[in-house]
Amino acid sequence: VDVFQAWCGPCKPVVNLFQKIRNEVGSNLLHFAVAEVDSIDALEKYRGQCEPVFLFYTGGELVAVVRGADAPLLQKTILEQL
Repeated sequence: VDVFQAWCGPCKPVVNLFQKIRNEVGSNLLHFAVAEVDSIDALEKYRGQCEPVFLFYTGGELVAVVRGADAPLLQKTILEQL
């Protein structure tokens, strides 16, 4: 989940990375979503930050968090979680 604030917007360059990996591993294994923190109370702790935050869930549980648009770290985290 790409967690963002309305004034900053979702991290568009990372969307391309997720799409590339999703094409490589198959669409059934990887799902990508964006969430605006100002409209979701459960994400309140991520408000007021100017860096993107990526939350990784498996079976409904948070399993990893990556702060910042670090493409190599995001790719490594995705592949480790898969």
